[in-house]
Amino acid sequence: MPDWAVWFIVGAALMAGELLVTAAVLGPIGLAAFGAGIVAAFDASSEVQIASFIVFTLLSLVFARPIAKRHLVAQPPEFRTNAPALLGEEALVMQQVDRDSGQVKVGGDVWSARPVNPQDVFEPGDRVIVESVHRTVLNVSKGE
Repeated sequence: MPDWAVWFIVGAALMAGELLVTAAVLGPIGLAAFGAGIVAAFDASSEVQIASFIVFTLLSLVFARPIAKRHLVAQPPEFRTNAPALLGEEALVMQQVDRDSGQVKVGGDVWSARPVNPQDVFEPGDRVIVESVHRTVLNVSKGE
């Protein structure tokens, strides 16, 4: 079996192993094995093949691994649901909002609301911003 075929088999095995462990180590080493296989295809000596494998391994670990790691640990976008999804949303005052009572409409739902600043009073038709949620009560402020 030619040397280049051995290197390509080793490279393929390492790449397959990377799929199982996802540590971003076996893949870059597999790339280096492919590089050594290309060198072997040009009838290079065993010493040159091994030296090229070492150089390709170092290069792929330095350059390819950080890119792979960045994609492996990418955080999915944060999706807010239920009441936390209302934070920052604009609300329409349906019933006067003061420190004791009030209602606002957000996205088709009517919620109890209180002003963030207890001295504020919002009249029906005013637009306010949801600042926080406490149980089933939205704390709102005047939107700028």
